[in-house]
Amino acid sequence: MIITPASLTALMTGFNKAFEEGKTQATSQYIKIATVIPSTSKSNTYGWLGKWPSFREWIGDRVINDMTASAYTVVNKPFESSVGVDRDDIEDDNIGIYSPMMKEMGRSSEVFPDELLFPMLDAGTSSLCYDGQYFFDTDHPVYAKHDGTGDVTSVSNYDNNGGAPQTKWYLLDTTRALKPLIYQNRKAMQFTAMTKLDDEAVFTSKQFRYGVDCRANGGYGFWQMAYCSTKPLTAANIWAAIEAMRGFKADGGKPLGIKPNMLVVRGTQQQAALEAMKQTINGDTNTLSGQLEVLVADYL
Repeated sequence: MIITPASLTALMTGFNKAFEEGKTQATSQYIKIATVIPSTSKSNTYGWLGKWPSFREWIGDRVINDMTASAYTVVNKPFESSVGVDRDDIEDDNIGIYSPMMKEMGRSSEVFPDELLFPMLDAGTSSLCYDGQYFFDTDHPVYAKHDGTGDVTSVSNYDNNGGAPQTKWYLLDTTRALKPLIYQNRKAMQFTAMTKLDDEAVFTSKQFRYGVDCRANGGYGFWQMAYCSTKPLTAANIWAAIEAMRGFKADGGKPLGIKPNMLVVRGTQQQAALEAMKQTINGDTNTLSGQLEVLVADYL
């Protein structure tokens, strides 16, 4: 192939098509556990976390919640994936070897949020959320008065099985407007190319460069929407987690109405999760059957 601006444009079109095809071959899971929040700056500050919207009898003046009391900031980060195409391969019409790479780049871009967010569940036992505690912790503060004052009660959304080393599993309520995790999207994935004949990389290393980049990050939402356990994955232990979440209350003692609907496990726990959700266990009716969606996470 004679390399000209027109041939490079045609090559870019073909690579971009392969990239888009790769995106269609992937099925992402993050949207099941995270709310997508657009970002227009370097970071987003979620000052409203910790202030559950709810109604009260209007007596006297309105009670205005302080949206800066529990400021939680998520800073956007840049991410990229790039491929170099040798000039000799273009000249020799040996470009077919690059199409699978472009397709894989497309697939990777589609599941990138999964790779970013699902590990945050595992990291939740050592990563802070809006109340200054780890997202999964045994002593989240809940206050006696609805304004965040008064006596403090410690509430747990983490059962570490007495410290015994076990594999984590997660129970989530994903039915609300804000899911347990946040995917903060500053700049969507964009496929670009550096293909000018006088590009420095072409001159020095005979390489045309193609890549995709974005700006984004993950964050934690309300801890009350999630529960982590390291106890054996059995129906009895799942029910215990459900009951714990159903008992969560807001400051002031008002029930939050949490309704866990999703069990998140890793691939090595799939069989145990399905066994726990069977219609019958040892010949007895299993009341847990049909209560939860089981999500086997690809990136846990």
